[in-house]
This record gives sequence, structure tokens and C-alpha cells, in this order.
Amino acid sequence: MGGFFNRGARSARDGELKREAPLVPILPTDHERRVELLDSFENAGLGWFWATDAQGRLIYLSQNAIDKLGLDVGETLGKPLTDLFVPCRMTRDEKAEKQDRPLTFYLAARNSISQLQVRLALPDQEVWWEIAGKPQFDDRNQFTGYRGSAKDVTISRESQKDAERLSQYDSLTGLSNRHRMKKELTAKLKAYRSSKRVCALLMLDLDRFKQVNDTLGHPAGDELLKQVAARLNAILEHRGEIGRLGGDEFQVILPDIDDRGELGDIAARVIQMLAQPYSINGSRAIIGVSLGIAIAPYDGLESDDLVKAADLALYAAKGGGRGQYRFYSSDLEEGAKLRRLLEEDLRDALDRDELSMYYQPIVKSDTYNVAAFESLIRWEHPERGFVSPEEFIAVAEDLGIINQIGEWALRKACMQAVEWPVDLRVAINVSATQFVQDGFVDQVKSALQASKLKPERLELEITESVFIGDAAQTQKTFLELKELGVRLALDDFGTGYSSLSYLQHAPFDKIKIDQSFVRGATDPDNNNAAIMSAIVGLADALGMETVCEGVETKDELKLVTARGATHIQGYLFSRPIPHEEAIESLSKGDLKYEPRGPERSRSERKTVFRTIGAIHDDHRYQVVLRNISKTGARIEGLLDVPVGTHFVLDFGSGQLAVAIVRRSSKQTQGVEFETPLISDGADGFCTRHRVSPYAIEAAGRPLTALPQDAYGMLTGDSGGRSIPAFAEAKVVKP
Repeated sequence: MGGFFNRGARSARDGELKREAPLVPILPTDHERRVELLDSFENAGLGWFWATDAQGRLIYLSQNAIDKLGLDVGETLGKPLTDLFVPCRMTRDEKAEKQDRPLTFYLAARNSISQLQVRLALPDQEVWWEIAGKPQFDDRNQFTGYRGSAKDVTISRESQKDAERLSQYDSLTGLSNRHRMKKELTAKLKAYRSSKRVCALLMLDLDRFKQVNDTLGHPAGDELLKQVAARLNAILEHRGEIGRLGGDEFQVILPDIDDRGELGDIAARVIQMLAQPYSINGSRAIIGVSLGIAIAPYDGLESDDLVKAADLALYAAKGGGRGQYRFYSSDLEEGAKLRRLLEEDLRDALDRDELSMYYQPIVKSDTYNVAAFESLIRWEHPERGFVSPEEFIAVAEDLGIINQIGEWALRKACMQAVEWPVDLRVAINVSATQFVQDGFVDQVKSALQASKLKPERLELEITESVFIGDAAQTQKTFLELKELGVRLALDDFGTGYSSLSYLQHAPFDKIKIDQSFVRGATDPDNNNAAIMSAIVGLADALGMETVCEGVETKDELKLVTARGATHIQGYLFSRPIPHEEAIESLSKGDLKYEPRGPERSRSERKTVFRTIGAIHDDHRYQVVLRNISKTGARIEGLLDVPVGTHFVLDFGSGQLAVAIVRRSSKQTQGVEFETPLISDGADGFCTRHRVSPYAIEAAGRPLTALPQDAYGMLTGDSGGRSIPAFAEAKVVKP
């Protein structure tokens, strides 16, 4: 369209000269201008126009849009506008960010439409439009249809989604990032409080990940993190949201799970699967994982509280020796304070001469004569007494002083072994970080030279985690150690990531079968005995000795001997003893250790001494818990309780267990639990379920995390209202 110009002539009357008329432009009308403008807009691809009649049928759509989409005009016009688009189901993130109503709502309500994104109903492509429109009315205020515009936002929408994804997801693993996980957890906990639902939070921290970065490089570390993410996805599937918080920290949100038995099974599976070897650019890497678990609303109502609780549980898991899980409990606060004190004190333990070596005999299975002593580090804290090695070794690794302690232990054990009146071997545990450091072979050579210990008397116990780094360098170290004449033992064999390839190339003299295979091996339908037979047969074929660790009962001794183990180690023969006691025993010629211990293994029991509640009818007694296992416990403090009496034992923090008295003598009762307890991830036990904070809220109390006396909060009475059926007796701590 454009301006039109006409040339005209004007005649003169009666012979006047003709004059040419001036050029007069014929200007376009306003209507023509609008049409021209709209045509230019459509042809430029900046947008399109559409219109409907009063019944919502499409009566106009820009020709350019019809051509671009490959539509048929005859089939398109006259059909409902809504047929042009597909009903869109937004993602959770889109619903959280936008409050758009569907197109059908606007049309039915005859509301104005503004920047509404809709997807076109095209079979082989994904095209998104952003549409706007206004309802039209005639002079009598009768609705006549919609007039609107549209533009293609497919590319910008994808760019926006990419940008949003980058802001919410970890670019390395594709998992949710810290920001998204916090938002997800906060939203879930807020929604779940109103619907009385529960939610578990798992905090994960990889063990020995730094060693991968240091030995294989950061690109290998990145590849390892990707594989960890893939395994977590495979294990947890669609059960919850998985995120990487940064570094080697991961987090998992598991909705609607508060069964600690189920959560313990999930945690154990995660630990087992992440401990399997990783293949990275031709190298082999082995890591572990520690895991902390907290559950809302039991352990916290707000996201920050729940994260803090899970972090404390993770801290306890790492402090317990790693490769473990822990549930949050209120007493972890005190445990975290003690561990921080241990960290401060351990730095000075060597200088203060607080570390010492203890020795546990390894006996021959056919004669029970001692063949070697395994050296074990003990730390006698000036205030806390002996600290468990599981605690301080993990602390030493975190502090970066494990190599210093390892070198001290190597020298100390060699020096003390020379003093023995009998030429027995001494076995020394070597950490993976100590083994792979430069100069480790020189450390061993120096310890042998300084002590004058014969090399064949030194046996280095090494775990499979030494294979994490450069395979060629590891093999070179093995060969250099064998050239010195020392012996090599593969420790904790079969604990989840063992590989026959280790035995194919590494020159081991001995395989130590982990005690986890001994424990429970005498139970019916347990496969551990068969696994032991396979390991022993393999070692025998390779000319290696075998040691079964952790033998504590005579039926276990009989089983491992029958399975062909050449050596045995465990409390059945001796606990670790101080160096002086070892020398005294050897000086007397006591080379044979007789098995002393229970005839049969039984459910693992833990000796304790703490006050708990025992509820009978509606009366609550204070009793002392003396020992506990998964299936029962021994309590003291009530006189002459008949066998068959039912109690509810209150272990605190909402943990209630129904129990029946099976044995009773004076003030002592042996009780059996109606429902077995479960492992708490450490060396203790806990109940699967706890008193629900929602139940306490329903009883008229405010909703809070579980208090210590949850039962009292639930009943509104921490004591009892009825006349007690049993007399209480005072229990003195032994």
C-alpha cells in the first residue's frame, strides 16, 4: 500500500488557456494505514493476529502464521481456538514460579489475556506462543468474540529454561544444587506440617575423595562425582530429591519415610554401592561414604533445624570410623563437643607420649600357638581415659596427621618387637594415605634399620583402598617392599569392594577375612560360611595364608577351622594386651592360647547402665537398663515381677518398646521385645518408630521436635496415676 497521485487538467471557459493542474496527493485513510502497518508487522515475523467469534471459533489467523506452521486454512478457521493448542501441564518449578490459569479459563470467563504461554498442537515439533487478547462487545454489550495477538517464544523459552536450570542444578552432575535443595526442603516441610506428613533428610560426605584428587587429578575427581551421582540416582530412583551441595557433599530428601529400619536399609545400601570400585580413565578408584539421617518433624520442624540435625549425625558417622550411618539424637550435641576437644588434644598426644601400642595374638588354627602379634594403637587421654581407635583414627585423618601417627606406630612396633624373647612376626596396620605418600618405602627401611628387626618378621596390613591411585606406582611400591623382605597382608578382605585383580598382581602373603563374615556365620541359612570357604580356597590356590578376624565364641571357632582358615584372631583367645604383658607372657614360654569364651554366639548385646522408664498399666517406674540387644534387654529396679508381665519400655526421645518379662529374679528381669530393635548405625540399638510429634500436638501440646520425655508430653503425666503394682529397689552402679 502507499500514496496514490493523479494528474488532471482544468479547462478554461471560452478559449482560456489550458493550465496543467498541480499534483495533488491522495492520502491513505486511517483504515488503510492500519492495514499497511499490520501487514508489515505480520510479514516481518514479529507477531501474528487472531480473532474468534462469540462461540470461541477461530475466524482469523495471520496468513504468515498459517504458512509457517503448515496449517490448512480450511481446516483451521472455524474450529475452536482451543483446538489450536494442547493443554499444558506445567512442571513443579513452573507452578512454583507462575500462577497462570489455563486458556480455557480465560475464554470461559471472558477475561483479558496477557502474556499467556501456550503450546501449539503440532505432531512433530514443539512450538510455544505467547498470546494476548481482549473480549469484544457490540453496542448492546453483547459478547462478539476475542481479538488478539501472538508471538513465537520457543527460543526465548528454551533460553530461559536453560538459565533457570543453571541456577538450580549442579552443572557437573546434573543434580539439584544447594539453592534448589534448600528451596525444596523448605517448601516440603511447610506443606507437610499442615498435612501431617513426615520427611527424612540424608546428608552424605564422601570418604577418601581428597585422595582421588591428589593422586589422579581434579578431572578424575570430577568424573568420580558424576559416577557417584549416577549411582545415587540408580539406588534411590524416584523416591526423593538428590542434590550436590558442593565439593563431595550430597543431600537426599525422602518424603513420607520415618521408619528408621527402612532408612537404615537405604543408608546401608548407599554405603555399599558407593564403596564399589570406580573405573576412571583406565585407573581404579575406591572411596567410601559417611551418612547422617534426620527426620521431620521428630528432629526439627524448619529446614535449617533439620539440616543441622542431619549434619550432626553425619559428623558422628565420620567420627565413628567412616563408612557408617547415624541417626540424629539429642545426645549428639554433646558428642560433637567431645570430638572437637579430641581434635585439639590429638595434635599434642604424640608429644605428650599419650599413645601406646597394644598387641593381639594371631594363632595357628591347628595348634592354637601364637604365630604373630598385631600391633594396635591405643590413646589414653588424661581426662577421658582410653579413646576408641575408631574415634581418633578418623579424627587423625581429618586433621591430616595420620601419616605422622602411622610413622610413629611403625617405628614403635619394630622397636618393641625386637625386645620379644621369641622371633614372632609383628603385623602393623598401614593407612592408605601413608602407603601412597612419597618415601613410604624409605620409612619402612629406616624403621627396620633403626630397630634391627629382621625384615621377615615385619608384616604390613594394607586395605584395598591403597589401589585407589596410580596402579603402576602401587605395584612398584609392593615390589620394593618385597625386596626389603617384609611380608604383605590384605586386610578386611571381602568388605564390599574386593577384587580378584588385586590378588592377581599384588604379592600378598596373607588374606585377612573380615569379622563381618564371621559374625552370624553359625546362624541357619546364613551364606557367610560359604563365602569364607570360597576365600580360603582362593588363598590356598595362590599359596597365601588366611586369618579369620573377630572370632568370639567356640561355635564360630569350630566353623572357621572347618572352613580351612590357617590362622585365627579374636577375643576368644585374647584381647589386645599392653607390650609389657606380651613380653611377660612370652618370657614364660606361654605360646599357646586356649580358647576361652561362650560356647555359642547369641544376639549381639551391649552393656549399658542408664535409667529408663518402664510403664505398666498407667504407672511409670524408673528402672536401670543393664544390657540390650535387638531382641531383648535386662532391667533392674523392680522387685518380684512375675514372668509374663507386659511393660512398655521408654528409652527416651519418643522411643517406646513393648516388652514381656521372660525371666525374673528378685530385682532383675530379662525382657523380650515384641518388635525387634534395629541398629542405630553405631554399636547401639534404637526403635523403628517413635512417638509422633503430630500425636503430641493432637493431645493439646504445641507442635515441636520430639522432647526427651515424649511419652509424658503425650499423656500429660510423666509419672503415674494408679497404685503401683511393684515395689522399686535402688540400683547401685557397679
